[in-house]
Amino acid sequence: MNTKLTITLEKNIIEQAKAYAKSRGRSLSELIENYLKVVIEEPGKKIYISPAINKLKGSIKLPSDLDYKKELTKALNDKYAL
Repeated sequence: MNTKLTITLEKNIIEQAKAYAKSRGRSLSELIENYLKVVIEEPGKKIYISPAINKLKGSIKLPSDLDYKKELTKALNDKYAL
């Protein structure tokens, strides 16, 4: 059974990822699902992470009491409010 998942990413990352998926005859959802399968099924296997992504590690400091579900709900309500 497929279930919808909402994630928040930078617009340019989404555009690049969609182009990458299209160039390989795949959907973005399929690419993400396959990536997650690799992570889940092979937890001991080292996964290559590009230097650009590695540089982002620890770059954002969030408050310890941040309720991300509340913030995501607010952002989605603001985005889709009529």
